Amino acid sequence: MELGISTFVELTPDQQTNITISPHQRIKDLLEEIELADEAGLDVFAIGEHHRPDFVASAPAVILGAAAAKTKKIKLSSAVTVLSSDDPVRVFQNFATVDLLSAGRAEIMAGRGSFIESFPLFGYDLEDYDSLFEEKLDLLLKINANEKISWKGKHRASINNLGVYPRPYQKQIPVWIAVGGTPASVIRAATLGLPLALAIIGGTPEQFTNLVDLYRRTAAKSGHGELPLAIHSHGYIADTSQQAADEFYPSYSYVMSKIGRERGWSAMSRQQYDFARGPQGALLTGNARQVIDKILFEHSLFKNSRYLLHISVGTMPHDKVMRSIELYATKVAPEVRKAVEGK
Repeated sequence: MELGISTFVELTPDQQTNITISPHQRIKDLLEEIELADEAGLDVFAIGEHHRPDFVASAPAVILGAAAAKTKKIKLSSAVTVLSSDDPVRVFQNFATVDLLSAGRAEIMAGRGSFIESFPLFGYDLEDYDSLFEEKLDLLLKINANEKISWKGKHRASINNLGVYPRPYQKQIPVWIAVGGTPASVIRAATLGLPLALAIIGGTPEQFTNLVDLYRRTAAKSGHGELPLAIHSHGYIADTSQQAADEFYPSYSYVMSKIGRERGWSAMSRQQYDFARGPQGALLTGNARQVIDKILFEHSLFKNSRYLLHISVGTMPHDKVMRSIELYATKVAPEVRKAVEGK
C-alpha cells in the first residue's frame, strides 16, 4: 500500500502566539516538508487548490514543479484540482510540465471542490456545478489520451483537430477522482475506470463502506476490474498520544470551527475532537502505534491501495509538522506496509 501526505497549505494564525507567518515562509516550510517526505521514503505528496485568504496554494502545479526539482522518488499530486472552474487544456499542460520536471511522478486528483470561491472568480455559474465538472473531465481525459483532439462542449470553446503540448513524461498522467461522499461522483469514477480518492473527515469509517462497495460493483459492471482506491483523512502524529492530542487540537479546532460557522455547523468542542480521534472516529491523531492501528483497521474495511494523511489542518509550527512526517515515514509506514503485504 502506498502511504503519503496531503495538505491544503493553510495560512492561519498560530493559536499559541496569534502570529501568522508570511506566505513566503509558509511555502518555504512546505518545500522542506515535501523534501523530508521524499527522503524518508513516503510515496505521495498531494497539494490542494483553494482561492481563499487562509490558504496559500491557489496554483498547486507551480508548487509541485518546485518540489519536482528538489525530490527524487515521491509522486506529486494535486488534492484536488478544482476542475469545474479551470481550463482542462491548461490543467493538462501544467501537470505535463510537472511530469517532465519530475521524470514521470505527476498525478492529477480532480474534484468539484468543497469551496465555491473559484466559481465567481473565474466567471462560472454555480448552477452549472455538476455539468461543468462532467464536461471538463471529459475534455481532460481526451487530452490525456490523445495528442490531437476534436471536441465540442457547452461551457468551453470547441477544439478542432488541435494538439495539446507538452506531452508528459509518462504515457498518460494518472487522473484520480476525489469524492467526499456523493454516490453520483463514485459512480462516475467507476464507470470511467478512474482511481478513487475517498475523503473520510467526519463520522466513522464504517459509514463509507457502502460507497466503496458501490464503486467496486459499478467498476466491475463497467468492465474495469480492480481499480486503485485511496483513503484520505486528517491526522497528526507525535511521540506520545497526549502530546499529539494537545498539539493538534488548537489549529484543528480553529479551522473546523471557522468552516463550521460558514456552513451553519456548531464550533468543534474538545469532546467532539476527542471522540473523532478515538477508536471509532475518523481522525488519525495519536502516537505511531495508534495511527498504525487506525490505518490497518481502515484497510480491513476498504482494502485500499493508498492512504493519504492530511498533515496539518491549520498552520502548525514547522518543527512539529516535520517531526510528524518523520514519525509517519519511519515508524508508521514500515509497519503498515509489512502488515498489508503479509495479508
